[in-house]
Parts: sequence; C-alpha cells; structure tokens
Amino acid sequence: MPVDATLAALRALLGPSGVVTAGDVTARYLVDQREFVQGTTPAVLRPASTEEVAAAVKIIAAAGLGVVAQGGNTSYCGGATPDRSGRQFVLSLERMNRIRSIDPLGFTLSVDAGVILVDAQAAAASENLMLPMSLGSEGSCRVGGNIGTNAGGLSVLRYGMTRDLALGIEAVLADGSILNDMRRLRKNNTGYDVKQSFIGGEGTLGIVTGAVFKLIPAPTHHATGWLQLADAPPLAQMLALVRRETADLVSSFEYITPGTLDLVRADPAAAGLGCGPGGVLLVELSAASARVPVEEILAGTIEQMVEQGWVTDAFLAQGDRQRADMWRLRETIPEGEKKAGGSVKHDISVPISELNEFIARGGAAVAAYDPSLRLSFYGHVGDGNLHYNVLVPPGEDRLAFSARIDRELAPQLYDISASLGGTFSAEHGVGRFKRHLLDHYSDPTRRDLMRRIKTAFDPANTMNAGAVVDPLG
Repeated sequence: MPVDATLAALRALLGPSGVVTAGDVTARYLVDQREFVQGTTPAVLRPASTEEVAAAVKIIAAAGLGVVAQGGNTSYCGGATPDRSGRQFVLSLERMNRIRSIDPLGFTLSVDAGVILVDAQAAAASENLMLPMSLGSEGSCRVGGNIGTNAGGLSVLRYGMTRDLALGIEAVLADGSILNDMRRLRKNNTGYDVKQSFIGGEGTLGIVTGAVFKLIPAPTHHATGWLQLADAPPLAQMLALVRRETADLVSSFEYITPGTLDLVRADPAAAGLGCGPGGVLLVELSAASARVPVEEILAGTIEQMVEQGWVTDAFLAQGDRQRADMWRLRETIPEGEKKAGGSVKHDISVPISELNEFIARGGAAVAAYDPSLRLSFYGHVGDGNLHYNVLVPPGEDRLAFSARIDRELAPQLYDISASLGGTFSAEHGVGRFKRHLLDHYSDPTRRDLMRRIKTAFDPANTMNAGAVVDPLG
C-alpha cells in the first residue's frame, strides 16, 4: 500500500485530530531532545486508545512501513526520533493520558502510557502514596517513555529503576495484537516475565500503552543534608557508612563537583550553600512516620563523616523551602550546562566500589586529551551512575565539538568504564546514537540474544527500526 493510501486509511481510523501532517505542527516531533538529528515522517499519529494504536499499527505493518512511538520526546539518545527515510510514522501517546485506577490497599497505580510522570505522581499523592520515580524531566516525560528507557532518576538507590516498579504492562505488538498483562500482582511465577522485554526496549519490540506501578507510603518526614566535601572524597566508603548507620533509610545520595556547582551559582537557591574542595553531597533520608527520627539519624551520621575527615562542613535543611532550594540546584544542572554553551554527555555506570577509580582515571584521560576542557560531572553515586559531561568551549560549534569528542575522547572514557566492569549507558538507553557502542562493548552472545528477541517480536522491523538492534537476517 503506498504512503498516500496508508494515510487515508489512518485518517479514516483516527479522525482529523488523530493524524497531523502540517509541517509547523509536526516539527517538534521530528527533532531529538538535544537537537542532534532531524527526522521526517508522513504524519504524526495521535491515537486516543489502545484499540486505536493496535488498528493503526496493523495498517502501517500491512503497508510495509514503520512506526516510532513517542512519549515526551525527552530521550538523550535519539530513541524517539524517526529516521530521514520518510517511511516511519511517529505515534505520539500524548492523548492517552488517563489515570485508570488507584488501589490504596494494594498500593498500585494503573495508567495510560501517555500520562506525564508528574501527573502520575500527583495521582498517587491523592491517596497519600508515592510513585518513587523522580526525574529532572518529570514535568514533560511520559510513563511510556520511562518504561521504554527503563528510566532511573534520583531515588534508584532505595526504590530501584523503572523495571523494579512496574508490575504490569499493556502493549501493542508489531502485528497489531494486544498484550494485556496489566495485573497488580506482587507474585506471579507463571513462566517468562514477558513484560520485562518491553522495559528498556525503547519501543523496538512493541508500543507500551498502559502500565501498573507499585507505590509506597508517602514519606512525611525528610532529613536533607548539604555536605561540603574534603578533597578526593571516598564516595563508596561514605555511601556504605550512610546506608549502615541509617538502617538504609537513605533515598538519595547525589554528588556534585565544584565546577558543576559553578554552573548554577547564579540561582538564588545557592545563597548560603557552600562547596568544599571535593564538591558536595546532597543526602536525603525519608520516612513515612514521625516515629522515625530521620533528622537526628542524619545529623549523627554526618558527625561520623566529619570525624573521618571526609566532610568539612554541612548544612541540614530547616523546612521544606530550604530542602526545595537544595534540590533545585541539583535538578537545574542540565539547564546550567545548556546556558554555558552545552555539553557532551557521558552516562557512565560503574560498580559503586570503583567510583573513585573512574573519577581519577577519567580525569587523567581528559587532561591528557586537552587540559583546557572543562568537566561537569555529577550524578546518582548511590547507584554507581555518573553524568560525566564535557562542556562545549566558548565560541566552538556545539555539534562539531560533540562529534569530535564522541569520536576521539568518549571511547577512552567508555574503555575505562568497561575495564572497571561498567557500561556506557546507565539510564539514558541506546537509541540511535549508541548502537555502535552496543555492538562494540556487548558480549557477543548477549547481543545475539537481543537480536533473536527482536526477530521473535518484530521480524519485519516495523517498530522503531534503526534503534537498539535489528532483527536477524
């Protein structure tokens, strides 16, 4: 079926508001978050239900064309951007934004995949519960995209990645059939856990249209510390001490280097928050009961770190406003990098015990390559994830600089990570931009199994072709 005939069939199915072809309207769907690539599409599809998604996919597959699912289009790896062939439809989930149900006794939340993450959080909060998934992009990312990339975020240390929070999945497969696995079960030992294939699959195996998430009692008490660090802080030892001394009440353990903090110094929230020579730790404990003295526990733990010589000074948030100020500084770092001219992002993951080794060896590699380069690195050190970013020098073209760093310096950083048992993508995924890294660093047997899975789910490569892996053959 030619593209024009396919468009006619899709318009008949989805109606005028469900098929968008005007260039000025579709433009925002066709460029990735970092504006590295510009795709093309016959149309942006906006179905309003799972049944419409399924029917649209059947039409597209029968025509031998492709489809790229898109949530909030916040991917850092080009995983939600169509290619330039003009044969891939963008299927936006933005109209599928319904909160399906909340189970306050079973502590679960069932939603459409197009629900914005902050709205899912608000729905949980309406029942005094919490969806413990928190990202810098939570005001615009959608839960289907969070599932597709197995999103991490600020609370992985305590609550895990998206795959640890997902109990059920609804998805449309490449032939238009619907997988309905929206069960709220905590235990379900009935064969393969098929839903896990879609979590982290970046829309290459099917389009997630719904999900069930586990919730927790909403924390009512927080203790948030801003810890100024001595030079070369032993991050792994500090984390181990905090986890042991707080009975694992720590929900976030974020590291910010001095150079990174400089990027957000102009924010009024930074007033009174100093930085040690080794940077800053933002540490938070949380509890759902006033019977747990989290402030006292954190204060005592910080005292031990001061005695060890790891912390030079510390500030405990006195109330919600000071806590919010601390977190605003942490969460606006990506915006600060943009204002500084942009950055080349490296989403490094290493075993927690190897964090300081990577920092030392990575810094040496950058200095040997070009000592004038400025680094911005920070991250979720509680789970071994460093956002190890190289700032674009003033006056240099961002895209040209990014291409040079990706070609010449990034492989050195990824080699160091791999030698320490780490990887090149902690939470950003693979998408289109990191396929070559997957080919280079993955175990051959693992990569072959991934291609076999892709072949089993999508032999015609209808779903997000060009991202992650291709089918066999």
